[in-house]
Amino acid sequence: MLTYDVDVWSIRKRAGRPKPWELRWRVGKRPHSRSFKLKPQADGRRAELMAALRDQQQFDEETGFPAGELAARNSPSWYEHATTYVLMKWPQAAAKHRASVAESLAVVTPALVTTRRGAPKPAVLRAALYQWAFRAVRSPEGTWVSRHTVEEPPTDVRSALEWIASNSIKVKALEDPALLRPALEALSLRLDGKKAAENTARRKRMVLSNVLRYTVEEKGLLSANPLPRVDWTPPESDDEIDFRYVPDPVLARSLLGAVRDSGPRGQHLHAFFGCLYYASMRPGEIVALKQSDCTLPPNTPAAVKEWGELLLGESRPEVGGGWTNDGTSYETRGLKRRKRGATRTVPIPPVLVHLLREHITRYGTADDGRLFRASRGGRVPSTEYCDMWEKARKKVLTQGEITSDLAAVPYSLRHAGVSLWIKSGVDPAEVAARAGHSIAVLYRFYAKILKGGQEHSNDLISRALDEGTTS
Repeated sequence: MLTYDVDVWSIRKRAGRPKPWELRWRVGKRPHSRSFKLKPQADGRRAELMAALRDQQQFDEETGFPAGELAARNSPSWYEHATTYVLMKWPQAAAKHRASVAESLAVVTPALVTTRRGAPKPAVLRAALYQWAFRAVRSPEGTWVSRHTVEEPPTDVRSALEWIASNSIKVKALEDPALLRPALEALSLRLDGKKAAENTARRKRMVLSNVLRYTVEEKGLLSANPLPRVDWTPPESDDEIDFRYVPDPVLARSLLGAVRDSGPRGQHLHAFFGCLYYASMRPGEIVALKQSDCTLPPNTPAAVKEWGELLLGESRPEVGGGWTNDGTSYETRGLKRRKRGATRTVPIPPVLVHLLREHITRYGTADDGRLFRASRGGRVPSTEYCDMWEKARKKVLTQGEITSDLAAVPYSLRHAGVSLWIKSGVDPAEVAARAGHSIAVLYRFYAKILKGGQEHSNDLISRALDEGTTS
C-alpha cells in the first residue's frame, strides 16, 4: 500500500556491531530500518529517502521504498519486456511484420545492456534473438510462446540468450533517454557496418517507438516515451536508384530472351519475367497472378496491337516458414500498403499480352487458377527465379558487367519498367498508380529521371509561352 505518511529519523550508532550505523524510518504504521558499516553510507541512504519525500513521492508500506525506487526494483529487463511485446503482437500481425519486429528488436536489444563483458559474438547474439527469442511458436497447450522455451536451441544460442537475460538493462532505466542513443546508432547501420538505407533505419526506429509506447500506455513502466527526447536523426543516405545499373530496353529484352532460351524452366518463367518488366509488378504479385485477373484482347490479326489489362488484388510475398501460422514460406495478403480487398489495374502492352496468352496455352494454370508454379508445384520460390536470372546475366553480360551491379537482381526489371514509363512521358501520378507506389515514394526513388521529365515539360511550356508573345 502506498502512502504519504512517512517519517525518516536520525541515524543512530549501535556500538559493537559489524554494521553499527542504523537508519530508521516509518511508512504508515510500519517501521523500517537498515544498518550500514560506514556512516557516509547511512547518510547517503537517508538523503535518498529525504529526496523522495521532497519530490512528493508516496512510499510503499510493506517494503518501505519510495514509489519510484519500488518501480525500478520491480521493473522487468528490456529483454523480458521485448519478448512480452513480441508475444502480444504476434497473433494479429502479418508474417512480414512479425519478421520486421524481430529483426528490429534483434538489432536494438544488444545495445541496451549494462555491460559487454563476456558478450557472445554479435552474429550469434543477433541470430539467437531473431530466430529464437523474438520468434513465436505454438506450445503443446496451443498458446504462442518464444521458440526457445519449447525447442532446444544450439549450445551457443542458449548461452547467448542466458547472457542477454542476465545483462539487459531494466526498462525503468530508460527514464534516462540518453541510454537509447546506442540503440538508435545500432539500427542505423547494416550488418557490415555501413550506413543502412534511410527507410530501413526509419522502419526499425518505428518498431522501437511502438515498443516504448506500449511500455508507457499499456504497461505503465515508464512515465513518458523517452524516444522523442533523444536528439537523433538517421544518417542521410541516398535511397534513389542508381540508374547506371538499371537495364535499358535493349538489355532488358536481351535478358528476357536469355531466360526463354535457357531450357524448360526458363520457358515457363519467360512470362513471369515479362510481368516484372512490361507491367512493373512485384514478384509477390506475379506469383499470385491468376488467369481470371487477366483481360486479354482476342487472338485475331485485327487485335494484335491492342492492349490488355491486369486486375491485381493479391500478393504472396516470401517471408519464411518460421513467421507464418501454417509454416508455409509465404503469406497470402492484399496489395502492399493497401487495405485488404483493394485492387489496382495495370494496362499491359501487346508484347506482354502475347507472352501471357502463349503461357496459358502451353502450361495451363494451377488448380486455383495461378499462372506460375514452381518446378515441383506450389509457389515459385525466389531461389528458383533468382538462379534463372543469374544464368541469363552470364549469357548476356560481359565479364566486367557480371561482376558489377548491372541488372544484379530480377527486381531490376521492375525498376527498368517504371523508368521506361517515366522517360516515355507518362504522368508521374499514373506511373505511381500502375506501379503501386505512392507519389512520395516515386519521387524519392526516381528523382533523377523525373527531374529530366520536368525539364522537358519546361521546354514545352516555354514554347507555348513564346508562341503567345509572338502572336
